Amino acid sequence: MRHSYACPLRWSDMDAFGHVNNTVYLRYLEEARIDFLALAARVADPEAFTGGTVVARHEIDYLRQLVHRADPVTVELWVVKLTAASVTFAYEIKDATGGGGPYVRARTVVAPYNIKEGYPRRLSPAERSFLEGYFDDSHRG
Repeated sequence: MRHSYACPLRWSDMDAFGHVNNTVYLRYLEEARIDFLALAARVADPEAFTGGTVVARHEIDYLRQLVHRADPVTVELWVVKLTAASVTFAYEIKDATGGGGPYVRARTVVAPYNIKEGYPRRLSPAERSFLEGYFDDSHRG
């Protein structure tokens, strides 16, 4: 299963060349990830990811230019790898209709983190169970 997030485009997202700046895509990914971890995961378990998370790695492939428009883009997020102390998310940023293919494909490695104590921690059984429901291999064709 994939998590979908409707991400609005902002006029300030564009650069001098008239398309969405490459660094802005990281914010789109972050917004989808926060929607997933801070909202969807907490419906399943109110304590899920409340201690925080940190990004360990980003990987982005820019596939098509995106220009400002009124309609949001869809950021789809799914799990591709789970370890005891990290999760790897894959993403596609595309039009809601899916036409034309994705603008971006990306991956992010995230580690749960104990912000109070200042160190990474292991995934809880409830967090792991929630994340396991979001494995999706349909993008492999």
